[in-house]
Amino acid sequence: MMRNLVRGAAGGVLATAVMSVVMVAGEKAGLMGDQPPKRIVRAALPGHRHRPKPGEGVLGAIAHFGFGAGAGAVYGLLSRGRRIAPPLGVVYALGIWVGSYAGWVPRLGILPSIPRDRPGRPLVMGTAHAVYGAALALALNRMNGGDRAGGGDDGPGTAPQAAVSAGPPGLSRV
Repeated sequence: MMRNLVRGAAGGVLATAVMSVVMVAGEKAGLMGDQPPKRIVRAALPGHRHRPKPGEGVLGAIAHFGFGAGAGAVYGLLSRGRRIAPPLGVVYALGIWVGSYAGWVPRLGILPSIPRDRPGRPLVMGTAHAVYGAALALALNRMNGGDRAGGGDDGPGTAPQAAVSAGPPGLSRV
């Protein structure tokens, strides 16, 4: 269990880095406005929740990677060390996006809900989360590649790679 948690967190950090490239590209294209992690930190810091504050960019990046690591750790636990098709990672990450950006983020008055947000940001954020999910699944599959089929915390396996990725098409093949 601990191995799955740690691998998931590491995969989450890597996936967050890849996701951040999409977010920065969206910002440079003029589709984002302020980055959501920075806006979330801005609202959490003392003072007016919508006024820029010193250090919010760095703290936003730290919070973003922390959240990504946490979401990756949960995914690692849910996967139980098994290889999971990247589309399931995409569904997981899009669920996080919808749960956050249609749920707690607008309820706290940090950003508008997805349909009310500025044009372009939902497209960028949806794409970024899909990229996060695919990258997370691929990273964990790579880290779990040496474990026995069925994964878990039984230690390193001796099964050949073909046996590790065998299974019903679309569910466990990568």
